[in-house]
Amino acid sequence: MPSPTAWRNAVFATFFAMGFGFASWMARVPHVRDRLDVSTGEMGLILLGISLGSVTGLLLASHIIHALGTRLVASCGMVVVSLGLAIAGWAVDAGVIWLVIGGFILGGSVTGMTDVAMNISGAANERAMGKPIMPIFHAFFSLGTVAGAGIGGLCELLGIGLGWQATGIAVATTGLGLVVYRRLPEDVQEEDHEPVTLRERLAVWKDPRTIMLGLLVLGMSLTEGSANDWLALTMVDGHGFSNEGGAFMLALFLTAMTGGRLLGVKLLERFGRVPVLRVTAATAAIGLLLVIFAEPTPLVIAGVVLWGVGASLGFPVGMSAASDEPRLAAARVGTVSAIGYIAFLAGPPLLGLLGDLVGMRMALLVVLVFVLLSLLTSHVARERGTATSPIRKVA
Repeated sequence: MPSPTAWRNAVFATFFAMGFGFASWMARVPHVRDRLDVSTGEMGLILLGISLGSVTGLLLASHIIHALGTRLVASCGMVVVSLGLAIAGWAVDAGVIWLVIGGFILGGSVTGMTDVAMNISGAANERAMGKPIMPIFHAFFSLGTVAGAGIGGLCELLGIGLGWQATGIAVATTGLGLVVYRRLPEDVQEEDHEPVTLRERLAVWKDPRTIMLGLLVLGMSLTEGSANDWLALTMVDGHGFSNEGGAFMLALFLTAMTGGRLLGVKLLERFGRVPVLRVTAATAAIGLLLVIFAEPTPLVIAGVVLWGVGASLGFPVGMSAASDEPRLAAARVGTVSAIGYIAFLAGPPLLGLLGDLVGMRMALLVVLVFVLLSLLTSHVARERGTATSPIRKVA
């Protein structure tokens, strides 16, 4: 059994790698659209391949993790995801749309399983460390997205093909996966808990708190995911930025989200989950309003920053809340994630089609509605016991 610190660092690395790969790819969506010569709506349908794969993976995640363990799924999963993105990258360079979608489906399906595995391992480590550090794990995901978006923007500026970019990242991810495998515990199931049966794993779909947590994560997933998919293009088409400028605006959003997650640990310790979620949801709503309606560039940039800060804590806090009962953590995290990933399933094509009809700026009003959904359901994330009960350290 690795030490809690080595375990924590391995989870940090897994979150970082998952964020890095996807953001480096998504930063080049304007390039992909131009290379494939498709409309905004058609680009949304292409991105749907990731979501279709992810939802499939999430629905199978608890069963796969039960059979293989979190260590194997997390460490090997991030490698397979990077290979799927490399396939999609070369397919873009070759102009083969069906192969782009195929690479997305491969990467997306394993993404769902890897997301659940790394969140379960992170939540177990959070209990072992005795501090609400889940936002820091997700901050490392955000750090990965910041670095990935920056690399994507730099490769765009230098004219490097997406296939070469994604292949280089896949090679680096494979090396990291080998290191991570050695530092993650094989099984995070606590010894005093009976094994979870298939019937119990399926029964969580009937639990009202789990479903409400899913709705909370659904709203915040669309808030975060819509920026990952469409912010660069919104800046280009809606605010007149260059392709490079759109990529770096995505990097700004991701930087703001990372800062929100790092600051969130102290806020959660002091105020508890519910007040923090309510404030961040309101902040995201203000940021979206500025991005949608503001014209002066400084206000648009401020909106991107507020949107990023506001989107920072919904998903990680939802994962912590779903893991409050360790024995059923895998099933609950998988269920909450699956509901949340409906945003990634429906979001790309919906926003893309609306973008064709009314422009990307007005299409983001849909995201604002889902932010309000998260605001209304934030109470369900309350800590078990008292409103601000601390996490108990596992002996």
